[in-house]
Order: sequence, then C-alpha cells, then structure tokens
Amino acid sequence: MIDRTTNPDYLNSFLDYTVTILNKSPNTIKEYNYDLAMFLKFIKIYFKLTTEIDFSKIIIKDVGIDIIKKIKLDDIHAFISYLARELKSKASTRARKVSTIRVFFKYLSTKAQLIDNNPAQNLETPKLDQRIPKYLTLEDSKRLLFVAGNEDNRNNERDYAIITLFLNCGIRLSELVNINIKDISFEECKMNVIGKGNKERTIYLNNACMRAISKYLQVRPKEKITYSSKDALFLSERRDRISNRTVQYIIKKELQKAGLDTNKYSVHKLRHTAATLMYQYGNVDIRALQELLGHASISTTEIYTHVDNNRVRSAVENNPLANI
Repeated sequence: MIDRTTNPDYLNSFLDYTVTILNKSPNTIKEYNYDLAMFLKFIKIYFKLTTEIDFSKIIIKDVGIDIIKKIKLDDIHAFISYLARELKSKASTRARKVSTIRVFFKYLSTKAQLIDNNPAQNLETPKLDQRIPKYLTLEDSKRLLFVAGNEDNRNNERDYAIITLFLNCGIRLSELVNINIKDISFEECKMNVIGKGNKERTIYLNNACMRAISKYLQVRPKEKITYSSKDALFLSERRDRISNRTVQYIIKKELQKAGLDTNKYSVHKLRHTAATLMYQYGNVDIRALQELLGHASISTTEIYTHVDNNRVRSAVENNPLANI
C-alpha cells in the first residue's frame, strides 16, 4: 500500500490521474510513487534542502511546487547518474525511472499546468543492454513437468496446473494469480487475462492446459473460501487467492526437485521458456508471439528471434551457394 499522507499534494494528484485517466495498474502506480519519492528525496539533497543523506529518513511532503519549478534537465541527469554511479542500477531500472519522470513532468506541465516548462521534454532513455533471455530447454521443461506431475502432496494438481500454464502460455506472474474461473471458456478452450497497462488479451489453451485446469478444478476447495477470492482460479491453503510469493515458492521448490538451478531460473524464466519453445518448435509468427505475450512493442518480442542459433546455422547451411 502507498502511504499518500507522506506525499506532496501534486504527487497524489498525479497518481490519481494515472489511475483514472491513464488506467494504470496498481503495480504501476506503486512503481510511479516509489520512483518519484526517490527522485524528490534526491532533489532535496542535490538542492541542499536537507543535511540528511539517509533516503529512508528524508521527508518529501515539504517539497513544494516552487521547488519543482526550479528543476532542470541537468538535475534529472544528475539523478540518473546517481542511480548508475552510486546505486549501480541496471540500465533497465534507470529506463523505468526515466519513463516515470517523463510522464510526471508531462502531467505537471500540460494537464495540471502547475509548471510552465517541462524539464524532461528532451530526456532520453538509457540504452538498454540486449541480453539473450535465460530459458529452460525442451528436455528441462519436460523434466520439470514430470516432477511436478508425479509429486505426492495435497496441492499437486494446483501446482502442476500452474507450471503447465506458465510453460504453455507464457503468461506473467501477475496475470496468473489474477485468473478467475469465469475468465476461462471451456467450450472454446481460451481465457482472458489482464496484462500490463490493464490491457486485456485472449490466451488460447491447448490440450495440456485444459487437462491440467480441469483436473485441478476437481479438487479445488469448494467451501470456506474467503469471499473476495471465491472467483479465483488458484487458491492458497488459507483458501484465498494465491499470492505472487506463494507461486514463486512453488516454482522454486519444483525447480529444485527437478535438479534445475534456482539461481538461474525463476517464474519469469518460465515465461521466457514458453516464448522460446514456441518460436523454436512452433514456427510461430513473431507478430502472433507478440500478441500472445502481450508485448506493447514488437522490439520486445524480437529478442526471442536471437535465441535460436540452430535456425541461423541452418539458414547458412541451406544457402544454395553452400556447396559450390
């Protein structure tokens, strides 16, 4: 939960705008608040408005709009430099904060009209490192499913269904925990999920997914479910909607039992695995993969086109000039 009482009024107004007008998700709102609170704390130090250097002890409630009006592009650059130099933040982390700051100052200058000039108008995004995503091989994936499917515990059907959905559909953790039973069309073998930016998309379910879900629903608790979780597909042992942390624990436990490195693989790596396997073995079109994964930009999806070295090798070997 966000403690809005510690924020300046204009920051809370911005958060309200992102909820009501931009329709951002609760997780995005939380990230916005965290990023901007850190930025304002840095500004207080950078402008010598406090002698405190412990960020956790710096109050931002008193950072008035008059201080915001003094912020220039160089000051924002100093903050981004601080993140890289002192906190060793990754380029992706800095890019997120740049994005937050841009949206924030655009709101202040054009929507709320609290400042005359937008210092972030020409703020550039840090260049991101293009890294090949880590993923399980086909054999690793089969082993993980085998271990999860043959485990003898009271949550076996639930845990197996969770892993099956991750590996077959490439859904995000947040998408999985928020699935409701009514989101699933058993006749048409599909379900709707809410992804980033509160965008809804359709996920088509193959036979493995349908079997796993149906088997789990046969043993899913029917009684004493908390009222707010009665529609949830996946339930915890306390009979409420399963949490992100519980799912992460399940995946870590099953990876360990399958003899897979939990320092290398995680819930998100299962999403990478699904995307990679579909691209490698399913001859899926990159646009279709983008739609399936819920990527806003095709450039995000294109990273999976770089992981299949066998295809690259095959293309070279099959060049008609190869044997001349």
